[in-house]
Amino acid sequence: MSAIQRCSKLFSNNLCRTIINIEIRSSISDYKSFAGSRPKKVKNRFDPPEWFVPKKAYNYFDNLTPSNRDFLKEVAYDRYITNRESPLVDEPIKRNTWNPCTKRTGVLGVKIGVLPQWTKDGTKLFTTLVQIIDNHVIRYVPPEDYKQSSAATLYMKNRNYGSVVVGALSCYPTSFTKSYVNLFNEAGVPPKRKLTRFLVTPDAAIEPGTPLTAKHFNVGDYVDVQARTIGHGFQGVVKRWGFKGGPKSHGATKWHRRPGTIASGGRTGLIYKGKKMPGKMGNRWRNHRGLKIWRINYKYNVLYLTGPATPGPTHSYIRIYDTILPNLKKEMTSKEVHPPMPTAYPEDFSEGLPEEVFDDELFQFNDPTLMYNLDEK
Repeated sequence: MSAIQRCSKLFSNNLCRTIINIEIRSSISDYKSFAGSRPKKVKNRFDPPEWFVPKKAYNYFDNLTPSNRDFLKEVAYDRYITNRESPLVDEPIKRNTWNPCTKRTGVLGVKIGVLPQWTKDGTKLFTTLVQIIDNHVIRYVPPEDYKQSSAATLYMKNRNYGSVVVGALSCYPTSFTKSYVNLFNEAGVPPKRKLTRFLVTPDAAIEPGTPLTAKHFNVGDYVDVQARTIGHGFQGVVKRWGFKGGPKSHGATKWHRRPGTIASGGRTGLIYKGKKMPGKMGNRWRNHRGLKIWRINYKYNVLYLTGPATPGPTHSYIRIYDTILPNLKKEMTSKEVHPPMPTAYPEDFSEGLPEEVFDDELFQFNDPTLMYNLDEK
């Protein structure tokens, strides 16, 4: 066979192979385009919707002198603090009495740590400290208006609930945009760093500008808390779900922390929905219900709540509101002192309040620990 014949044969073989590969790839791509795909899990959305008011402002004050910056701070101080002894623009709404069907507004707190406490019989318990910092009512929306808003779901529309927007931690208006600062004109308070919404019944309507403190609750009340859990990132099944994993030695090769088999045997041979697999751990909204208030510090607005397992890391924001558990509501109804409606006002404490109030079952550290009965002899 001559060299020319060999080259032609080699060229023809490569050309056939190229044509075959093109046909195979085209068939695979056609199959991928027409083959059905399994539905994916909805991803978390961290970007706000388009109709949200932008919050952060651009740094337009780099070229200002220190004297001009101090002047702007004085103007903001005079506008929001000096000229407003009370942020209430109008008179408060008529107050009603509390009943088990009442749904009051909640507050925004900051988790500041965990401390142990002891009962009078010596039982040790852990409590979570939550501080209520500079809370004000920003807006109240009646039920008839809230039902027509886009934020109301079908569940909310079928119930006669209004909406109360609560803000926490006042800041200078130069830190925010003009559209965000205008949200607080109705309440007459400085711009808040954090905003949240609570659903309330019509008998718990509250006027915008009303301050919310630790007096909003009583010692012995039960509350529910809501916050984002601590985010741990992407974790395996050993840390995320507590799997045992494989052996460390004696023939184990690269499966020390693996989950093992993930599909079911038999005819099905598929992975069921909800299978415990590696993934993102934490950073989810979670509720912790039925927490008792053991102690209240009225001087610093600190609540002592049951347990160390309150969701969220230290210095994170926590939503606190009256519990929805029926058995605990019944217990609160049987008490002589009910929660203040719609919140606590200064005229409710004309005689003054102590710095701290303890639950009857809680031991106070200024009390004696041991008591002896001395005989007359």
